Amino acid sequence: MTESTSKIKAGIVGGAGYTGGEMLRILINHPNVEIIFVHSKSNAGNHVYDVHTDLFGDTDLTFAAELAFNIDVLFLCVGHGDARKFLEANDIPDHILIIDLSQDFRLSQNATIGNKSFVYGLPELNREAIKSADNIANPGCFATCLQLGLLPLASKGLLNNEVHVTATTGSTGAGQSLSPTSHFTWRNDNLSVYKVFNHQHLNEIGQSLRQLQGGFDKDINFVPYRGGFTRGIIASIYTESNLSEAEALKLYQEYYAGHPFTHVTSKDIDLKQIVNTNKCFLQVKKHGNKIFIVSIMDNLLKGASGQAVQNMNIMFGLDERAGLRLKATGF
Repeated sequence: MTESTSKIKAGIVGGAGYTGGEMLRILINHPNVEIIFVHSKSNAGNHVYDVHTDLFGDTDLTFAAELAFNIDVLFLCVGHGDARKFLEANDIPDHILIIDLSQDFRLSQNATIGNKSFVYGLPELNREAIKSADNIANPGCFATCLQLGLLPLASKGLLNNEVHVTATTGSTGAGQSLSPTSHFTWRNDNLSVYKVFNHQHLNEIGQSLRQLQGGFDKDINFVPYRGGFTRGIIASIYTESNLSEAEALKLYQEYYAGHPFTHVTSKDIDLKQIVNTNKCFLQVKKHGNKIFIVSIMDNLLKGASGQAVQNMNIMFGLDERAGLRLKATGF
């Protein structure tokens, strides 16, 4: 779509959860967006700030039980499996662009429902397709973090060996519903491994890598950790490579030139640099015959709601950074 002087009218479904809350925090302050409704049957009639208490003083929006179709874009901030059920149960007019934050439409074999087709919304991979897309499947948090660490190598056909990944995510990655592994007394001061070698995000990672490097069939040995902190992902990635450190650094810098949220360095990086931002930082180093990449980002922003707004900006011809010039926590 082309840029318009009028504000984009947005609706949010699933506004009471973590990603819905982050979506509200961004869009309330977005210079080009007006929020028309926030849908939540369980909270209908309540003020948004009754659930997201930090928004008290920022908005008087209330949760709505009904949908409205006088909008330009609809964000689906619902659980995995629920987005498809929602679209099966609700006939969304074709003029409304949909950005889905679940995993329901990320894989190409699942990317259609009725007459609606979804484009995989990783701007650093599919920016041109996103510009003309009607519907977006927003990537997963681990998937985004790992893909950004590997795409430059795949773009030159240089992923010719197994890839090894260890990554730790904050507790918000598990969603807002309480479970034994997200309870404070279990999670705090604790670390644990889960879904070793078979995390669901590996499917979309492999799909994207093959988009750039056809025939890629090497193992991605992924060991995810649950971290004892609230938000952020740090991933350590390595694979054998003939590139020198200088060549690898140049490759990564050139690949991400023109992408405003992904930044490359050879210096040490840490989570506090990116938490509460839509940025991804990549450290590129060489150790012996292995290239070593550290990738860090906020799982709720670049890994979810921030990237969804970034996709919206691209779809509507706005500055990609609109509403997303966010300050890191720092300390």
